[in-house]
Amino acid sequence: MQNQGIVNPKYCAPYNVDLAIVRKVLTLADSFTVTDVNGKMVFNLKASLMTLHDHRVLLDAAGEPVLTLRRKMMTAHDRWQVFRGESMELKDLIFSVKRSSIFQLKTKLDVFLANNTKEEVCDFKVKGSWFDRSCVVYVGESLNFIAQMHKKHTVQSIAFGKDNFMVTVYPNMDYAFIVALILILDEINKDSQNRN
Repeated sequence: MQNQGIVNPKYCAPYNVDLAIVRKVLTLADSFTVTDVNGKMVFNLKASLMTLHDHRVLLDAAGEPVLTLRRKMMTAHDRWQVFRGESMELKDLIFSVKRSSIFQLKTKLDVFLANNTKEEVCDFKVKGSWFDRSCVVYVGESLNFIAQMHKKHTVQSIAFGKDNFMVTVYPNMDYAFIVALILILDEINKDSQNRN
């Protein structure tokens, strides 16, 4: 598969990239840290409780904004939009994500790149069980998958109230894009738990 620089080609590697996503759950607002297998920080997600719009900003290791994840209010399918940097303007939209259907036991998300305005067929699909912390990202409606996530139990995760999961991103896929999808999946699942 060719280099899929959806966010930025610099987030594509010619080999599998394994990332650990650690959620700090004992803070006021959930925050996530994404590290490589050696524990070096790759991304950081900060959520603010005080913002008017429901959005999160994904920062790189240097603290520079990579993406802004924004929930569209008043939509039945839990739609999120992802923009370049800190922008929330349509010209900087990279992709949007929505639930495949309103009622579902296992989570299925449809992902549409910004240039797919008709949204008749999704560009990527996320399927999985958030309860088991396992999910797979597919190319469109195909069976070709480009990333998968699984839960990681560590002594720290039990002792420090942290939720850890591992993501393997396949070669030449944009891992900033995959991380954004998983963070949106988490938000959508948190919302459905709060509603039940």
